[in-house]
This record gives sequence, structure tokens and C-alpha cells, in this order.
Amino acid sequence: MKIKQIHDKFFRATFANLEVSQNFLKESLPESILKTIDLQNLELQNGTHISKELEETRSDLLFRTTINQQEGYLYLLFEHKSYLDKNVGLQLLTYLVNIWNQKIKNEKSKHIPVIIPMVIYHGKRNWELGNSLDTMILGYDDLPDDIKKGIPNFSYHVYDLNRFSDEVIVMGSLYYVVLSILKHVNRHDEQALLEALKRVAAALNAMNEKQTATEYFETCLRYVYEIVPEFSNVNSNVVQKYIEGIFPEGSEVAMTLAEVLREEGFEKGIQKGIEKGKKEGVEEGLEKGIEAMSSLAINRLSSKFGIMPAEYQEKIAALDLKMLELLNYEIDRFTSIDDVKKFLGI
Repeated sequence: MKIKQIHDKFFRATFANLEVSQNFLKESLPESILKTIDLQNLELQNGTHISKELEETRSDLLFRTTINQQEGYLYLLFEHKSYLDKNVGLQLLTYLVNIWNQKIKNEKSKHIPVIIPMVIYHGKRNWELGNSLDTMILGYDDLPDDIKKGIPNFSYHVYDLNRFSDEVIVMGSLYYVVLSILKHVNRHDEQALLEALKRVAAALNAMNEKQTATEYFETCLRYVYEIVPEFSNVNSNVVQKYIEGIFPEGSEVAMTLAEVLREEGFEKGIQKGIEKGKKEGVEEGLEKGIEAMSSLAINRLSSKFGIMPAEYQEKIAALDLKMLELLNYEIDRFTSIDDVKKFLGI
């Protein structure tokens, strides 16, 4: 899976949770704006408004709600590049115009709704670009007011994760868990990331909803291991011992961790098979890669839905590498054995 897809999947999986998005808005917007917004009735809208050429470095979410007693929207742009982009204000304007154009086209509306734009940034440097479009316009400050009146300009809210303190993590709060992981994952500082995961585990352990805590812990682990693969090589045992120390033996969280680590082992097996193929022949390496992928899929499906029937295992073993990669990606979305049956054409 591409890095962009990994970032995008984590961003959507977390901020689509109303508790996370509501807490984020409360934390990042001033009271003068918050008192006009109905945070209890946020409605996540489908789709993205980012152009194809920029989707590798950005993700976005659009929420519909009531702002100042009228229909309005909150637009969250997630910058997951490691450097500052001076063009973000102009690109943000383009996304807002796209949303307005779609409203006019789809609803034949004579008016356009209020949209509050927000940028979530987790690059390595502090955000130093300002938060308004006029910073991009040459000589804007020296222009006469009559000229400024004819130039589009707007401000947007920037949440710089560099300024987020890990010390404010609240036990049992999904919101602070998300921010802590987002802050550290792009820095590739393994020690800081390890400490962040420990805080995340402790915070999730304090949650009343253990099922939700388990699901989010799994999401966080997979995100970290996919973005920073070298992290799992050294720190998996450390994380496992720490988790075993705060979660009861045999608990859902402990078993989830074990499952993730097993999958990590399979992934490494695939890589070893491919590396061996380079030395001993591409065909042999590909065969070992397919065998490892097939075993991974069968084990994951068996863990989720019970032991796979022989017919299912035979079908999986007959898939080529591309279909096995697709199957392993889709397993997270499967909700019943019928989804497996449909995928395999049984």
C-alpha cells in the first residue's frame, strides 16, 4: 500500500469518529466561532475534493452542520508531507470553490454555504507560513485598499502538531491518542514513537468501551508499522512486554497485538522470499512470496471468521500475487464469511 493510502486510511478512520472530530474542533477553533456551530450534529460527507496530482500528500474530510443557524460546512485538510508547502492557501481556495460548484450543480442553489477551512499539519518543522491567502500575493500589504477589495483573500485555521504536548494526553480520550500518534509517526524517532505508543496504550486502557479501545489500538499499531517498518524490527518485543504489563493476560488487546505481530512476521517472510528470489532466481522468490501471502490471508481470515474450509484454502492458494495483495487489503473490510465467498467466486 502506498504511503499516501496509509496516511489517508488512518486519518479517515480516526477523524470519522465523532468524538475525535468534535474534540479536535473544540480544541482548535476560538470560542467566538464554536458558539455558532452545532457540533452535536456533524454529518460526514462522502468523497474528496483534492486534485489527482496532489492526493499523494494530502487527505481531506468535509462535515455538514449548522453554522449561525444556516447550513454550513467544516473542511479539514490533512497535510501529511514532511515539509512546508507555500501553496497551501491557494490550493485550499481551489478546494473550497470545488465544493461550492458542486453544491450549485447538484442542488441548483442560488446561494453558497459558509465553509470553515482548517489545515492539520504534522511536518517536521513548525508551521511558519501564516494562515491567509494574502501572504502569497506579491506586494499585497502595500496595495491601496480599493485594489485589495477586488482581490480574493481569506484566512484558514492551522493546527500544527509540533505544538501539541504529549503531556496533555487524557486517559481514555481517543482524540489525544490520535494526535500523539500523528505527531511522532512522521519524525521516524523510534524512541519518541515507542514512548508515544506506551502513552496510547495507557490512555486506551482507561476507556470504558474496551471493544473500541482494542480497535483503535490495532489501528494505531498497523499505522505505525506501515509508515515506519523499521520500528517493528527492534521495538515489537518492547511494546509487547509493556502491553502485557498493563492489560490482563488473554485480553482482547493482548491478542490483537499478537495478531499484528504475527502478520508482521508474515510480511517479513514475503520480503525474505523476494530477496532470496533475487539471489536464486526470480521465479523461486515469487513462489515463496505467493506462499507467504497465501498463508497470511488464510491465517487472518481464520482468526476473524474461524478455520477456513478446505475449498476456500485451495482457492486462496491458487490466487496470483496481485490478487493475494488485494485480498489481504480487503480482509479488514470483510464483515462476514459471505464476503470471503464472494471475493473467491465460490
